[in-house]
Amino acid sequence: MTPRAWARLECAALLALIALCLLWEGWLAPLHPGGSWLILKSLPLLAAVPGVLRGRRYTSQWLSMVVLLYFLEGALRFNDPGLTAILARAEAALALVLFVAAVGHARATAPSRQKREGSG
Repeated sequence: MTPRAWARLECAALLALIALCLLWEGWLAPLHPGGSWLILKSLPLLAAVPGVLRGRRYTSQWLSMVVLLYFLEGALRFNDPGLTAILARAEAALALVLFVAAVGHARATAPSRQKREGSG
């Protein structure tokens, strides 16, 4: 895949994961009725949006580490009752896609790869 394709996949997965986190903890299945403070878990993802939209490699690098926490949460809540289990599975899947896209983008835009492609 090209760096641009990785960046598009990363951006789509990031925005989908942010939307899922906001909907989950705000309205669909919050920890407490009426919403919970867990809605703030979307803040680290929101901080990554400007860098991802600009295609910055450094953002992809740190995002690939942060998103593992979201995968972990999804995996831990995988068997919760009701709608929470479905949302947890969606979170784990989106986090996995985002991780692969972020790593793919970071690798595709590595300076060593840029030099190799330019000289060949």
